[in-house]
Amino acid sequence: MSTTTPNPNPEPSPEEVSRGLAEIEQHLMRTAPTAPVPRPLAGGQDADRLPGETRRVRALRAEVAEAHLLAGLQDDDAPLLLDTPKVRKRRKKAQEAARLHELSQQPAQLAYTAAKARRRVNIGLTVALVLALGWSTAGVQVFASEGADPWSPGWLFAWFVEPFMSIALMSFVGAKAFFGTRGQPATDRVLDRIEYLFLALTLGMNAFPHLPGVADPFRFPSLVLHILGPIVAYAVVTGWPRLLARFASLDHGLTGLTYGANADDPVRETGPDVTALVERARALISAGELPPDPSAYRLRRVLRCGMDDARAVRDALNPSTAN
Repeated sequence: MSTTTPNPNPEPSPEEVSRGLAEIEQHLMRTAPTAPVPRPLAGGQDADRLPGETRRVRALRAEVAEAHLLAGLQDDDAPLLLDTPKVRKRRKKAQEAARLHELSQQPAQLAYTAAKARRRVNIGLTVALVLALGWSTAGVQVFASEGADPWSPGWLFAWFVEPFMSIALMSFVGAKAFFGTRGQPATDRVLDRIEYLFLALTLGMNAFPHLPGVADPFRFPSLVLHILGPIVAYAVVTGWPRLLARFASLDHGLTGLTYGANADDPVRETGPDVTALVERARALISAGELPPDPSAYRLRRVLRCGMDDARAVRDALNPSTAN
């Protein structure tokens, strides 16, 4: 009779293998050390940085995060609606130009601009007249000295011939210019003849030593240069009062309303009844309250009317002043 020897190393069953693996996993989970939680980094760095994260990884993460933010904001048109500094500067200049243009159309600004232009014209014509008469002084001195020796009495006194004529001429011109600024040009024929006489004497004394048959040899450029001063002076004397009269006749929109003699009087607008104003002015002239030939400014102030009506009344009272 035979006996069976038992196997000292029996093979485990599948159930035992599975049970053993599960026990090993549970043992490892119980005994494995817990990973430390990373602490926030100083200096504003990312608090979720993993251990061992390099600078290159952080830079790439920042670039990816920036790209996601830019992609979300790219479709927003709000920045395009804002004015850039260049646009704001241009808008500021445009607004300033518009306000300056509006200001330039106001009656007071128009009057101020006309006054500045008249001042520049007066300065320019005064300088031109002084230079023209000064230019002709040398020619007149040659004519008046009659070949006298330099620094002799005749030679010295010859320098005073042109100045005393020029001073008288400029006085007449200045008076006519003043009357022109008051809207009443001086159209006296006697004054015109005096001016023409002075200018003719100046022109003749400058031109005579250089005329053909007198100058030896005759040179046309020399003749033109010596008569240039008197010609310019004649042009200034003739045109200056006319220009000032045109300045005085400008209507800047301020003549539609005029004020009375005192602050309690109401403001009166220009009226169309010029005939009544003419009769009233004649009555005031007869009473001695107005001169026989009043100016438009005087009529406007006394009759309390507009400048246009005052000019019409002036022309009706003295038809010779109407142009």
